[in-house]
Amino acid sequence: MAETTSTAARVQGIVKRFGTTEALSGVDLEVAEGSVVGLLGPNGAGKTTLVRVLATLLRPDEGRAEVFGLDVIRDAGAVRELIGLTGQFAAVDELLSGRENLRMFGRLFRLSRRGAAVRADELLERFDLATAADRQVKTYSGGMRRRLDLASSLITRPRILFLDEPTTGLDPRSRNEIWSVVRELVGEGMTLLLTTQYLEEADQLADRIAVIDHGRVIAEGTGDELKDRVGASMVEVRLEEPDELGRAREALRGLSCEEHQEAEQPGQIVLATSGDDGVGMVAAAARALDSAGIAVRDLSLRRPSLDDVFLELTGSATADGAEAADTSDAGRSAAGDGGEAPEREPAEAGR
Repeated sequence: MAETTSTAARVQGIVKRFGTTEALSGVDLEVAEGSVVGLLGPNGAGKTTLVRVLATLLRPDEGRAEVFGLDVIRDAGAVRELIGLTGQFAAVDELLSGRENLRMFGRLFRLSRRGAAVRADELLERFDLATAADRQVKTYSGGMRRRLDLASSLITRPRILFLDEPTTGLDPRSRNEIWSVVRELVGEGMTLLLTTQYLEEADQLADRIAVIDHGRVIAEGTGDELKDRVGASMVEVRLEEPDELGRAREALRGLSCEEHQEAEQPGQIVLATSGDDGVGMVAAAARALDSAGIAVRDLSLRRPSLDDVFLELTGSATADGAEAADTSDAGRSAAGDGGEAPEREPAEAGR
């Protein structure tokens, strides 16, 4: 039996190497029971490797990992009874129907034939798949497959669910559908560890966010706490003439803020303010540029985003969906975040 604890998952000093590549370099992370922790980072940062360690699919080279007080190595069998896992790509049989897939997973988890059928019907209704239940999965849309995959992770009613980039490759509508399901699970008190490279996804769903880069957690906090690390507000300037960028920077140099990042567009400057008077800073920037005779197309004030946070912490942006999805799949692929094949574990984890 798992011990009673308010901590659902904890990793301390976790190191994982694949050959000469160190995918995890001493990661510390704690997930409180009943919370949603978002692990935010680009491809190759170590997110999937960490999920695999917690799901008992990879043995760490150093450090300790626990799920509800159970060691993921010593108590691997007991850990697997408490977790659910949804990887980056839907792990469903396309030749079977949705109903047949869920019944199959139920039987694999040693539910009775009747128990598996009842649970499958419950999940099909819950995930709005009942009308398509008897169609082959190969006829499903991407969003429907992801919902079916998520449903299969809940067959055994796990206490903690690992979602490894659950909306990779989905269109905005399908992504919103998955978000809605996740919010329902959170409302019911389920604990979730969500890995994502989508900044908005972490901001929308997570109670706390850990930013991971090159195998290390480099920052942690609520979305607001992380944004406050960048500055109270951001002033965005777009010039009429991009060629005036150098003169504009010189004109703004005397303001009590500094250029925050490389501009996304020609003729754009983004300034991070250090105080709460963002409106005053906009006015000061307008006066400075006007005095220098520099025409401005747009001048606006906004709060920092998680993209700004990532730029501040790492010096490079996450793709927010633009990067290719990691071809590795937690729990089902032979490749780790580091790119080399890890050892295979004989037992299943979560599913």
